[in-house]
Amino acid sequence: MNSRDFLIVDDDITFTSLLTRALGRRNFSCEAANTSADALQLLEKFYFARAIVDLKLGADSGLQFIRELKLRQPDVVIVMLTGYSSISTAVEAVKLGATNYLCKPADANEILAAFDTEDSPFTAEIDYSPISVDRLEWEHIQRVLQENAGNISATARALGMHRRTLQRKLQKRPVKH
Repeated sequence: MNSRDFLIVDDDITFTSLLTRALGRRNFSCEAANTSADALQLLEKFYFARAIVDLKLGADSGLQFIRELKLRQPDVVIVMLTGYSSISTAVEAVKLGATNYLCKPADANEILAAFDTEDSPFTAEIDYSPISVDRLEWEHIQRVLQENAGNISATARALGMHRRTLQRKLQKRPVKH
């Protein structure tokens, strides 16, 4: 089986293309996929040292893909990227085997730094600033949604809100800290 430095799995075709080129200019070999199904096919052909996985892969979950990736290639080092960050998904990603968790937008330098375990945010000194109420609400919704396996109706019932209200909240970008 051939080996590659990076597997990039993201449903954003433009981002995937730009990141592949940026890493290629740094002499890394990369393979990219825009769906988890395409990525699984790449796992049959190549062994990867590192993987960059988006949290939302269209209708699929990057968390589910991490589980499958670790089953097939246990030594791969994974960084999860997302535009919809929450504490619960970060914790779940790390439990499943991700080394780090980055919020988009992230450039190639930030992504490469995330693979460096010595500069891991888990060992760095953390600058504490209180989280806003809107951010707390976002994270609570994400946690309850995850507890209900992504079921919008069950999550809305658990939160005591109308399903459409929940859907509108989920379509918005997460609030900054």
